[in-house]
Amino acid sequence: MAQPSSFVLTRAKAEVPIDLDPKNLRSYIDRKVSLGLAPNSAGAVGMGASEGVLYLGVNVVLPGLPYNLSIHAVQFLIANLALNSERELHYLAVSSDGSICRPPCDLCRRFLHELRAPDKFNILIENKDENKHLMSLESLMILQGPKNLIPEEYYRLLKWRHNGLTLLNPHSDKEICADSDYDHQHHCTNLKCMGLVAANKSYAPYSECPSGVALRDSDNKVYVGWYMESVTYNILVMHNPSLGPLQAALVDFVTRTRGKEFKKIVEVVLVEKKDAKVRQEDTVRMILKKIAHRYYDFKVIHCSEPA
Repeated sequence: MAQPSSFVLTRAKAEVPIDLDPKNLRSYIDRKVSLGLAPNSAGAVGMGASEGVLYLGVNVVLPGLPYNLSIHAVQFLIANLALNSERELHYLAVSSDGSICRPPCDLCRRFLHELRAPDKFNILIENKDENKHLMSLESLMILQGPKNLIPEEYYRLLKWRHNGLTLLNPHSDKEICADSDYDHQHHCTNLKCMGLVAANKSYAPYSECPSGVALRDSDNKVYVGWYMESVTYNILVMHNPSLGPLQAALVDFVTRTRGKEFKKIVEVVLVEKKDAKVRQEDTVRMILKKIAHRYYDFKVIHCSEPA
């Protein structure tokens, strides 16, 4: 994580000067929608608390799988922020063609509502006449989001957390690094170790079933992601906006490989609670069977919270 990525634009690495005017965010979206990861490509760009940094996102449709397992551009963007330890989102723009900016879909609005103080960040709205204005997420919500269901003092999506998980099997515990701590993944290539670190970052306040994924590709590079939960369902399609741990790891994969084939994925480790009410194992297996290398290796490692 926090590896070099063309999905993170900084003043130091930009080919042209970065315009930090929130009303000009749209100009950065069309750089990524051409990756061809979805039949109906859409892009998102966001500005967080870090000065002079822009984060990008794209739609990702997983080949041969239902669309409800796809990654929306806004979900991609939020995972990109999380992978780079960005704790806030201040401005957001979403576009399907790079010419106009519309509000995020209802599913993504509800996912965004998991952020602390969603009324404090603004979304760019722009039509073909280039009329631009900023609107708060709160003003765009069709129905009440989960705000009233979450205690004010509870940590929120993107905020720092450590779930205190340890591996359940003592033999597996011996296989991970002795000094495995919160940020140990920066210099570790052990998938069990990195999967545990990812699970400890997972945002799962409703189910209390955190999980994390670490995967390796045929170039021996490692990618990680963790479960990011949303409480609400889309009333039209009965679809929950939560982002699974494998999809989050695929965001890391896409950002760092510039959209290489998922068939390069050869090894995957999922870390989750053995008695989890919300289990990721079956979904991860189903996705990997369709997208990963023919001879991929998949392991599930169980963890537990402190007694």
